[in-house]
Formats: sequence, structure tokens, C-alpha cells
Amino acid sequence: MRKQLYTFVLSAIFIIAAYGIYLYITAHSSTTKVIAHRGYWNKEGSAQNSIAALRGAQEIGLYGSEFDIQMTADKELIVIHDLHIDSIEDVRKATYSSIKNHHLPNGETIPLLSEYLDCGATLDDCKLILEIKSHLSPELETEMVSKILDMVANKGLQERVEYIAFSQHICREVVRLNPSATVAYLSGDLSPLQVRELGFSGIDYHYSKYIDNPSWIQEAHDLGITVNVWTVNEEKDILNMLNNGVDFITTDAPELVLQLITQHN
Repeated sequence: MRKQLYTFVLSAIFIIAAYGIYLYITAHSSTTKVIAHRGYWNKEGSAQNSIAALRGAQEIGLYGSEFDIQMTADKELIVIHDLHIDSIEDVRKATYSSIKNHHLPNGETIPLLSEYLDCGATLDDCKLILEIKSHLSPELETEMVSKILDMVANKGLQERVEYIAFSQHICREVVRLNPSATVAYLSGDLSPLQVRELGFSGIDYHYSKYIDNPSWIQEAHDLGITVNVWTVNEEKDILNMLNNGVDFITTDAPELVLQLITQHN
């Protein structure tokens, strides 16, 4: 009887100690996730906003791959960041036929959103962080948002796609048309409280905004919204953001961020 009691007490002590260690590790481990800025493009054979960059983000185990969407004059949705391509001054005022044969630095043609989503659908572990670029009018932004949300829904990717935008109007329209969507605001001119009151899921600001407003990270977490930071490439800035407990780091140097997260843990 005494031996059984001793064994029971010893087992209880072991379980309590193990649980304490688990809580300590959980509390002191970084939960920051990594998002590749315009995909994992900073390697041979890749390019910003290319299909190769999207696949590369999946290959190194990133949380997500960010990419940019513009809408052409004839309402095609294309994956590209800049408005200007060679002789085309503004892709929003150009037809898709005048754009489609232009090549990215890795030789790929500029992808359609439909092509990008089809590739993303094969990459089960990588979130698609879709930035909706500002357009020429609120009406065109609304049309653009509607077309994007319809395409994502038709491809069954609602759980895989998260939305970001600099335009408040675009963010509001995403929430209006799909209240369950994850949408974060990029411009950095709203406090966490203002962002939550607009119904957005998180703040996604340049790292300088958090340096200027050091309380915003904790305020956002207290309000139940997420904190992303862009575009963080230098080791000292990455470590600063890790120490401040941001939820996501968007970066052009994803392998470095992964390495520093491992060391930080």
C-alpha cells in the first residue's frame, strides 16, 4: 500500500513538473509566422509575384505568400505590383491583351489571378495573402473586390485566402461582401481600436509605425486583432519585432526570419 502511494505521488509530481515545463515553453516560444513578400522571389529562377515565388514559399514551409492584384481596363485580374510596365504607364488603364505577353525577370508571363489561385490550391500548407491594390475610383474598387471574392469562392479557397489593402474602402468592401473574411489594413494611419471598429481582422503596418507607436502591438492583441509587420529584412529589425510579439512578419528574407525565430525560441 505504501509503495503504491509512493508511486502515485511520484507520478503526480512528474505530471505537474512536465505541465509546468510545457507552460513555460509555450509562454516563451515565439508564435510569429512568416509571410514571403511577393512570394519567395529572392532566389535563382524566381521573380516577384511569379508562380515560382508562390511555390518557393510553400517549399520552405512559410505560413503564407503575399501577392498583388491589379484590375485592367477590361476587368481582368492580374498578379502584379507596379502600375508601369515598359511603355504601359498604368496597367489599370490598359487592356489585358496589351499586358499578357510581357515577361517577369524569370521568364514567366504576368499571371492571371485565376492561374495564381489554381497553383495555390495545390499548396495545402501555404496561405494566400492577397493584396488588393487601390484603383481609380471607389466604384471600380468595389467591382474589383466583388470579382476577387467571387473567384476565390468559386475555387473553394475561402479558408486559404487572406486579404490586405491600403485602401480603407477596399477593406470595408471585403468585410461587407464577406463578413467572415480575414482582412488587414496596411496604411498605418488608424489605431488598433479604429481598425477593430471598422470590422477588420488586423493591422498590417510598416515596422516604423510600431516604433513610432510602441503601444499598438499590445493594444491590438488586447482588442483581439492580429499584428503583421512589413517589410522586415534586417536582423536587428526582425529581432525587435520578435521581441515585441508580432503575429506575422512579412519579409523579402524568409529564410533569415525562420532562422531567427528558431534561435529566438
